[in-house]
Amino acid sequence: MKRSIWLGIAVLLAGPVKAQSLAGIWQGVETDTDQPGASWPSVLRMQNGKGTGLFGVMYQEATGRPGVTVTFQIQASRTSGGMRLEHLRKLDETGASPFSYWCEGIILFTYDPALEKLTGRADYDPIGRCDKGTYVLYRVKLKSAATVRAGAATTIRVSGRDVRWYADADLKQLVNSGNEYRTKLSKATTFYLTQGYYPTRESAVVPITVQVSGAAAKTKPQPVPRSTPDLAPAPAPPDTTRPAPLVSEKPVVLPTVLFRQGKPDLLPEGLPALDQLAAELRTRPTLRIQVAGHTDRLGEPQKNLALSEQRAAAVKAYLVKAGIAAERISTIGYGDSRPIYPSPDVRNRRVEVAEVK
Repeated sequence: MKRSIWLGIAVLLAGPVKAQSLAGIWQGVETDTDQPGASWPSVLRMQNGKGTGLFGVMYQEATGRPGVTVTFQIQASRTSGGMRLEHLRKLDETGASPFSYWCEGIILFTYDPALEKLTGRADYDPIGRCDKGTYVLYRVKLKSAATVRAGAATTIRVSGRDVRWYADADLKQLVNSGNEYRTKLSKATTFYLTQGYYPTRESAVVPITVQVSGAAAKTKPQPVPRSTPDLAPAPAPPDTTRPAPLVSEKPVVLPTVLFRQGKPDLLPEGLPALDQLAAELRTRPTLRIQVAGHTDRLGEPQKNLALSEQRAAAVKAYLVKAGIAAERISTIGYGDSRPIYPSPDVRNRRVEVAEVK
């Protein structure tokens, strides 16, 4: 197995134009073209040091083996297009064995300030299978105005990949997903953002605070009409602030929760639907559900049956991690026996949920 981790210190370029700081939390992944399908999710934490320097650490996991991890201390120097990083020493490692190791060496990064993205190419010391590696990391950062007009409709924009917005630091109140949030603020507000792009157990919550200026416009009170005994009271307008419930007695296909072909891994674009399901389970504490996994008809039926069970289990694990009691969720797999679209069709790689009485 190939594993590698690093972090670094960024030294800003001297000159009349000050380079943008690369301090912060970066999240992403390392891949290797020589090992198709393998990946190493990464979290890079960098801080300002003395002068214009930075220092930090990088944490990395082996996909599919969460017990195999490493943390390195790193240092780096700023280049014209990004930075050059190298590891200093290994701070911590779990799951070590005589037959596996983490690669070490130099990583050259290109920085994209518009996307807050680091793209890196590693040149490792030639030990074992170590040679090259490719990194893609993103940073959550406020990209729109830091102060908005009180009470005015405004669009808040942030960088990052597969971003989810929460109203609380405990991540209980999901309010939005994506890089833009259209809202009205009456006071300074802090949102707590996470990235769903290759998350790890070390993934961070990034607080973003938006200030407000002025006062919200006051609504002129409307005259109260005289009551008319012969008229029935007007019905209350429908509540459109809450999403429609996902779960009913009939099986419901979770929207966009698809899987990689032949894998039980949840695709990032499906996670907002799972977050909505978790929120619904929290607001309905007596609700119990069954999660049913399905596959397309590619591959052998027996393997597809096992895969569908793994997919249902992946959804349950996600919900349990979100704070839902495991005993409220049962799982079952149907393999490729119940397609809803003509095969082959990726939409058959799905999960259905139904209320259990």
